[in-house]
Amino acid sequence: MIDRTPVSQAVARKIQSLIQRGEFPAGERLPSQRTLAEQLGVSRPSLREALMTLETLGLIHTYPGRGTFVVDHASEPGLPDSSTWRYSERFAMQDVFEIRMLLEGQLARHAAQMATSDDIAVLLTATDAMEAAWAREDLIANVEEDLLFHRHIASKSRNVLLLQQYEQVSAFLTETQRQPIPFTAVNRMAESIAEHRSIIQAIQVRDADAAEVAMRRHIRNTAACAGVTI
Repeated sequence: MIDRTPVSQAVARKIQSLIQRGEFPAGERLPSQRTLAEQLGVSRPSLREALMTLETLGLIHTYPGRGTFVVDHASEPGLPDSSTWRYSERFAMQDVFEIRMLLEGQLARHAAQMATSDDIAVLLTATDAMEAAWAREDLIANVEEDLLFHRHIASKSRNVLLLQQYEQVSAFLTETQRQPIPFTAVNRMAESIAEHRSIIQAIQVRDADAAEVAMRRHIRNTAACAGVTI
């Protein structure tokens, strides 16, 4: 089997592991990008993308003129910070959450009409894996399973143009799924998992109205974790 994991994601996983093992201790500055890229054997662009992912997830923070530091959560409690929104010069985070509400609500309706038992199994597996990743503090895997869940629902669209629109803005949507992670309390993640299961249930019984309502509720609650009201 060919591993098609993007290099940047593999690098992000490696750095997350180094942080969790204490090789990059909390509060400590990371090596320069040049040094870190050489140590990991990757290109600077792949490293920069990985670092942006890790910053969005709240594992590191870059201070202009000082460098990039591992976040010490004991002394830096997470608070929603729009400065970590990488697309701030193009779109407000609220704009993207609103687009998610519109697109994914309708896509959930389509999934309720089109999904098979195999699709339900995929969604259940992704949700279980997402929950397990959160329990072991693997934030990258948690988000990857969340992305799989939402993308699989989108893939069941019977409207090719709607699916194309979703794919065209997927980079922005992905970021809104990472953005709330540093501010997600344990009980909120439990609620998010329960919301996934409500969406699955509505799709499984082919209740399009309930699927749309459940999806929109889930996105609204996710936005609230990132400090966005929609």
